[in-house]
Parts: sequence; C-alpha cells; structure tokens
Amino acid sequence: MQYLHTMVRVSDLEASLHFYCDLLGLREVRRKENEKGRFTLVFLAAPEDAARSERLKAPELELTYNWDPEHYGGGRNFGHLAYRVDDIYALCDRLQAGGVAILRPPRDGHMAFVRSPDGISVELLQKGDPLAPREPWASMENTGTW
Repeated sequence: MQYLHTMVRVSDLEASLHFYCDLLGLREVRRKENEKGRFTLVFLAAPEDAARSERLKAPELELTYNWDPEHYGGGRNFGHLAYRVDDIYALCDRLQAGGVAILRPPRDGHMAFVRSPDGISVELLQKGDPLAPREPWASMENTGTW
C-alpha cells in the first residue's frame, strides 16, 4: 500500500493557492483542467516531497476546484492535514502576516493549527525537537476551533 494524496474541495482556487503555496510553502507540481467536467485539479507537494511527487505522483495534496459555484461546509469534519516544518515560529509569523489566524499557537514550540480559506484544519509540527518557548506564542490563547 502507498499513500497517494488527500483531496480537498476548494471554493476559491486563487485564495487556496495563496494559502497553501505562498503562505504555507507547498509547491504546485502539476495541474489538470477538465473542460467537459468543468473542474481544475491542482496537485501540491511539500518542498521535501516534491522530487518524490514528480516521480511517484505521491505524497500530494489535491485541490479540486469545481467551476460551477458550490458551498462546501464541514471542513472540520474532514479532520486535518499535517505538515512537518523546519521552523514553526517563522512559518506562523509568515502565515499571521498573510492574514491567517493562528488558532492553536505553537506555545510549546512543537505544534500549531491554522485553517485554509475553506475551513480545512492544518496541523503544523516542528521538525526534530520542539523549539524553546518564545513570545508572543508562549502566552497566546487558542482562537476558535481547530
């Protein structure tokens, strides 16, 4: 058995690409436009997974954008995506500067949660040992649900 990808339906492809690529740091590895089916598939990979993704088409995050507007509720019912990151504080700084709420701050230097524009919960885990607690994160409260 081999893990291939997780598919997430998105309502605004550009907002989602901004979140996942520009802010979170994933890379677009391929895209498929389906005129007849009226949808676009965009496959993303974490930087350290990009080479495997190109070779094996895995592991990836598949964003599915249906051209005809639909409402997608229940992002929390999905569970969450999880990514190991080099510097959780630097990434949370970049996300916050980009307008993303840090719902579960990395108080412990190890774990944080944010949400995509479509409400998908994304867990961020510090690579290796947790970083030493640091402000403003150490004293920041949780916000909303994650």
